Amino acid sequence: MSLGAHLLELRRRLFISAAAIIVGTGVGWWLNSAYVWTAIQAPVQNVADARGDKTAIIFPTISSAFDLQLQIAFTIGIVISSPVWLYQIFAFLVPGLNTRERKYTFGFFLTAIPLFFAGCAAGWFVLPNIVRLMTSFVPDGSDALFTAREYVDFVTKLVVAIGIAFVVPVFIVLLNFAGILTAAGILKSWRVAILVIVLFTAIATPSADVVSMFLLAIPMVVLYFAAWFIAWLHDRRVARRQEAEFGTALA
Repeated sequence: MSLGAHLLELRRRLFISAAAIIVGTGVGWWLNSAYVWTAIQAPVQNVADARGDKTAIIFPTISSAFDLQLQIAFTIGIVISSPVWLYQIFAFLVPGLNTRERKYTFGFFLTAIPLFFAGCAAGWFVLPNIVRLMTSFVPDGSDALFTAREYVDFVTKLVVAIGIAFVVPVFIVLLNFAGILTAAGILKSWRVAILVIVLFTAIATPSADVVSMFLLAIPMVVLYFAAWFIAWLHDRRVARRQEAEFGTALA
């Protein structure tokens, strides 16, 4: 394809992605009005019911409620349309890849999406524990008032950070398939990996809630060793193929 044809193809892919995000934002606006905001503020409402004092989410400006509605709808739109715009990226890059690289990229696409959603679900699962613990430091008789934008930013960062973390093992497998990492190297680094995972979950759950931290760390550790197992199977297959072709196995 000529440069002009590539640019036309890129424009078409961007248009499809933008259209999917716009449609997703519309769906997100409806979901937010009907379900999402109720679910987001539920942890705070539960704390208010338990404390029996004034614990609430506030909107400090006249336009903050509308701005927040739009922000949540746009975020939902990006998330639910992710299979579409990720596929558009994949479809734009595939013509420039060889057969082996296409197979790896397609495998990444099919694996990364469900893992990202699973990570988001895990972050959402521990959110009530974090809110309950953090508000427990508010002195008795004091009001716990949360600015709506700051609270939603906190929820979004927590959920998205865990979603991205769940996708990291896919990159580990891809590096192994590309010949950059070996299964032995992955296993050798398991202590460092667990330490990094624990530190990440401690940062992603900005509280002293050890239970939430380990609820997030355990599936990430399992995914790390699952990535090692897939890499080990791949290395064995490569070694057998090399031995059959050249009479020697990989070191």
